[in-house]
Amino acid sequence: MSKHKMYRPHVGFLGIGWIGRLRLEALVRSGTVEVAAIVEPVQAHLEQALSLAPAAIRCENLDHLLSQCHLDGIVIATPSALHAAQTIACADAGLSVFCQKPLGRTAAETRRAVATARRADRLLAVDLSYRFLRGMQTVRQLIQSGEIGHIYAVELAFHNAYGPDQAWFYDTVQSGGGCVIDLGIHLVDLALWTLNFPQVTSVMSRLYAHGRRLEANPGEVEDYAVAQIDLATGATVTLTCSWRLPVGYDAQIEASFYGTTGGLGLHNVEGSFYDFKVERYRGTSRERLHDPPDTWGGRAAVAWAQRLAVIPRYDPDIEHLISVAEVLDAIYTR
Repeated sequence: MSKHKMYRPHVGFLGIGWIGRLRLEALVRSGTVEVAAIVEPVQAHLEQALSLAPAAIRCENLDHLLSQCHLDGIVIATPSALHAAQTIACADAGLSVFCQKPLGRTAAETRRAVATARRADRLLAVDLSYRFLRGMQTVRQLIQSGEIGHIYAVELAFHNAYGPDQAWFYDTVQSGGGCVIDLGIHLVDLALWTLNFPQVTSVMSRLYAHGRRLEANPGEVEDYAVAQIDLATGATVTLTCSWRLPVGYDAQIEASFYGTTGGLGLHNVEGSFYDFKVERYRGTSRERLHDPPDTWGGRAAVAWAQRLAVIPRYDPDIEHLISVAEVLDAIYTR
């Protein structure tokens, strides 16, 4: 009996910088899509992309892509200020979208992008890649099954000892903020996603730049932030994130959940951005549940592509991202 091949959606790429190239590599390697078109102004980046997807055509800009190419979906990996408007334009044109985080610089931008995808009935996903760590999925499963009791404390950290190398990250208009919207978005999402998106009752925060405390609506981006998020469940979430904090490693990434009968913790290994371990805590003892390796970086994009091939319609789960954006707004006190 012959096997029917799954339809391979035709996908365009808008932006092929470092993260865009990684997602392109993951999708090409998975065999889930046909990469049909690419928009990328930097010739070296374009050449790298075409070496991976030689059948793709080059388009000058998004308007050119939308008018000349028959696509099912598009991957957006451009500077943050463009995400919401480009998502809206693509959804209005009938395309499903996989967008780099943040979907919008503010909750208002995020709501507009989500509303357009809902109105157009197109699949919309955002690259919240840490959800796709196998260890993090185990943490979520154990917590939701009640294995460590009632969760009352969550502690998260994401410190990047380098900071971004693109100038637009340091422009509040283009980026929407500093380390919070770059790194803290992952922490807020992991906390709420793991706990099944409980209601947030209050947010307190402190933002710093070069060691100086920033006031509300500063004209510069923060490079260190600490926040406390109280939930309707009674739990308190504390998070810290930073660029260039001297933590002694390339990165420090942690997500720990404490319940009435135990704890669970995800930790990066020896400063790695990619390798993670998961441990379960009982009193003063710990049990290792997961060790590296785990090739997880492209899983969010592949999961979107697999859904695009079967059911490209709007998924209301994306509306949870509005809650994440509202917490970020509160951290920024805007």
